[in-house]
Amino acid sequence: MLRAQVNWKPFTRRQSCAALQNSMYVLCARDETGHPVGMGRIVGDGATVCYVQDLIVVPQCRRLHIGAGLMQRLEAYVHTLVTDGETMRLCLMCALGRESFYESCGFTARPTPELGPGMIRWLQGEKN
Repeated sequence: MLRAQVNWKPFTRRQSCAALQNSMYVLCARDETGHPVGMGRIVGDGATVCYVQDLIVVPQCRRLHIGAGLMQRLEAYVHTLVTDGETMRLCLMCALGRESFYESCGFTARPTPELGPGMIRWLQGEKN
């Protein structure tokens, strides 16, 4: 439902259920009536790298600091996984046009002189 409201590729119910069950941490923001207006989740190995995945805020609720609140809580969760003397990468794939939001949350846009660009490949299942 949230993915459709931001024009992201749809997933099947099976994919959505498995993604949520296999996530390390999941948050859902709801409006005063209880309807979901945003979500975010953390995936990763929990030791060296975590990824912010599917951070969504529905268009009519943007600029209400919902996204910033979700990001703060997601990052706070990842901080609980890092012990003294350790570092962990917190990464994400940014939706087009949202770069300034993530930069305001402390993320660095790639590529940089030290880091190459992020990359993606969509895999399609074969229909029988």
